[in-house]
Amino acid sequence: MTTFLDDLAVWERALLVLAVAIAAHVLVYVVRLSSNRAMTSSVSTHISKWRTFVSLTTSILIFVLYFGAGGFALSELGVSLKTYFASASIIGLAVAFGSQGLVQDVVSGLTVVFTDLFDIGDVVEISGQVGEVEKFGMRFTVLRNPMGAEVFVPNRSITNVISYPRGYVRCLVDVVLPQDAAKAEEVEKTVELLTGSALEQFPGIARAEPEITGPHTTTAGKTYMRIKFRIWPGRGAPLEGFFRQNMLQAIKLQVPDYADWMVSVNYEVETFVAPKRHRRRRSA
Repeated sequence: MTTFLDDLAVWERALLVLAVAIAAHVLVYVVRLSSNRAMTSSVSTHISKWRTFVSLTTSILIFVLYFGAGGFALSELGVSLKTYFASASIIGLAVAFGSQGLVQDVVSGLTVVFTDLFDIGDVVEISGQVGEVEKFGMRFTVLRNPMGAEVFVPNRSITNVISYPRGYVRCLVDVVLPQDAAKAEEVEKTVELLTGSALEQFPGIARAEPEITGPHTTTAGKTYMRIKFRIWPGRGAPLEGFFRQNMLQAIKLQVPDYADWMVSVNYEVETFVAPKRHRRRRSA
């Protein structure tokens, strides 16, 4: 027969379990808050490896807190901790055999950290997805793509990685100027006007404001203006197509005999100078 004291003990245990659950949730919140502060601190901005380590450690701590809270709650309900850990081991084995992708995600994630494949803040291409590494966990690597969306890449799919140490690709648009000074001045104004509206016309391609230089003179004696775009990797198609055609059409309204070859689009390979921070140099 259940007595009042037995009922009181049950309620006490229930309240204790609830308190532990709330405490675990609060601790997880504190861990995440501390992680965000650590990743935005002045130290992390100079040491990107630190940000990657903090991100992975946060993911592990959250798992440990919830796992520990679950074990304590079950022990208060009369379940032996040995049984709990044994069950967890059996479930782990079942997961390992039945869902090997989870294990592959964790192993691949640890491999990325210890091999210095990439760090948080790097611009990379993984499995055809281009973006800036925003988060790194036990299962997923989160990229922020050129359109601002989050892309979750399973760690097991990280096989071929293309890293862009500069964080952008330089696209050069060269516009040859007519020999007539008056027409050349009109073309220069057209170049400035279309360049100024390029980022609004083609959102999600640029990493920085475009730069116009010139006039330059070639060895053949021709003068030209150069537009320097710093763009996301793989996002040069609008510049090669629409932007170039718009430039040609606008210039031909001013100079009818202007030839198509006089506007060219190329990509420049720059000499990479490693920034002054505690990080190993990597080539693209």
